[in-house]
Amino acid sequence: MNGAIRNLPNPTLFLDTIHLQEAKASSAIENIITTNDDLYQALIADKKFDSPETKEVLRYKEAIWLGLEKLKARPFISTNLCVELVQTIKGNTAGIRNTPGTTLSNTNGEVIYTPPSGEEVIRKKLSEWEKFINEDESYDPLIKMALLHYQFEAIHPFTDGNGRTGRILLLLFLKLSGLLDIPAIYLSEYIIQHKNDYYRTIREVTAHQNWENLILYMLEMVEKTAIHGLLRLEKVMALMETTTEKIRNDLPKVYSKDLVEIIFKLPYTKRQNLIDVGLGTLKTVGNYLNALEENGFLQSKKIGKEKLYLNSALMEILESSTLDQ
Repeated sequence: MNGAIRNLPNPTLFLDTIHLQEAKASSAIENIITTNDDLYQALIADKKFDSPETKEVLRYKEAIWLGLEKLKARPFISTNLCVELVQTIKGNTAGIRNTPGTTLSNTNGEVIYTPPSGEEVIRKKLSEWEKFINEDESYDPLIKMALLHYQFEAIHPFTDGNGRTGRILLLLFLKLSGLLDIPAIYLSEYIIQHKNDYYRTIREVTAHQNWENLILYMLEMVEKTAIHGLLRLEKVMALMETTTEKIRNDLPKVYSKDLVEIIFKLPYTKRQNLIDVGLGTLKTVGNYLNALEENGFLQSKKIGKEKLYLNSALMEILESSTLDQ
């Protein structure tokens, strides 16, 4: 997977799309549900989307980018970084949990776990967690990833947003450990499809110190999502190549490398996106997009007062799920 990403003509081209899919899946684990259509339209359109679910998922994507930028500036996973991530996800000034009596319950309302209480205690445990991540090199990175994930969720440092913060940390650790130059897989897709096993293996560690099942679960998660991500990437690249050839042959006056990249960066695009990369005036790029629609490459949708253009073939690949195949 890492090699495939490195060999792309533009390795960062699909990152917005990939991180938005990760944000959507990770939020769905917490029953924050939205659609791809709403997400991509909200990202592109000028119209304000009032759905709190869509806003929260978009904030999650912002948190992924924030984490990557912070790691670039300082390759270190810290308590302060975790606080910044959860504040971005929640859109507030949340800090380390200091309310007593926090418990985690199952669907029957039975208390199954009581995390540590008190800000001083939680910060001390996070300090030890930091040292484990950044200094302890005695474990294979993927096994270490499973251990640090459990430790973070067990400390449960925030009132809300622990699960989503913890899943962003998985991606950041893959980057920090050098396993993925660009975190271009979305692990949450696997977790949501195997949600019961995820929570069961975590509970088994808490109740019986059964680390093996959790580690095996996490290893399979990485393997399946990497293979699936690679297949999906190959499908997108194949579609991009055939689309490039067709546009070059059918619409030679419209074709440019920049134009193809724009309509593949996200499923939706609009005239301003083409203007921003210097493809012409409002009228010129409007003619380009109309020609692409007339020739079946895009489909237009009116959102508010503006027109968006959907690459439906790209959207179909993004929505396909073959993790268990």
